[in-house]
Amino acid sequence: MAEWFDNWFDSPYYHELYFKRDQQEATSFINALIKHLKPADDSRMLDVACGRGRHSLTLSKGPYHVTGIDLSYQSIIAAKEAEQYNLEFFQHDMRLPFRINYYDYAFNFFTSFGYFRTRREHDAALRTIARSLHLNGILVIDYLNTHYSEDHLIHETDVPSGAFNFHITKWMDETHFYKKIEVEHDQFTVPHIFTEKVSKFSLGDFTEMLAFQGMQIQEVFGDYQFGTYHVRNKPRMIMIAKKIKSE
Repeated sequence: MAEWFDNWFDSPYYHELYFKRDQQEATSFINALIKHLKPADDSRMLDVACGRGRHSLTLSKGPYHVTGIDLSYQSIIAAKEAEQYNLEFFQHDMRLPFRINYYDYAFNFFTSFGYFRTRREHDAALRTIARSLHLNGILVIDYLNTHYSEDHLIHETDVPSGAFNFHITKWMDETHFYKKIEVEHDQFTVPHIFTEKVSKFSLGDFTEMLAFQGMQIQEVFGDYQFGTYHVRNKPRMIMIAKKIKSE
């Protein structure tokens, strides 16, 4: 059975909606993150669910070796146009193993997690990332803050972008956030419709899931300016975890 993300992430509308955003903000966040982490020159970095590679490309401007992986074939085809000696991309499912004990840092940006049907699949994805890291390697997960998102849910809105209009309807239940995206265009007789589904993982959930993979959360920030995390008042949950155990 096809998952919702199989078609949506390969759709050109996904990138039209999400990635014509402020590149300067993304670059500023990456630069601030690198300044905070202080990675050694020649560090190996893995960008998990890299999309078309905008974060990977920013990381590769430093003295690092960067690999981006993503499930979307179309995204990786686009990302490969930027490949160079220290930047590479592969189509890969994060639930499957990838390069064991190879990387110093791994990143998962822009709520690129929480999409799968079962806890076992999410555990498999975190296992892939944990196994890809050396002992004492660092993982950064940038996830939505569930409680803030519950309190600030906007149920209906329109997002114009170029020749398209995205009519977005949001709702939630006890375990997930949902987003129906209706892509409207003058040449469409009916909208193209996609639905996103993201798990309501809390900081406690991540603490438990990461511990199961031998990782320990060291720091948590609440926004892209590295403000202090607050369970209700900050929009993001940016977790920095260290691999403290090997199998």
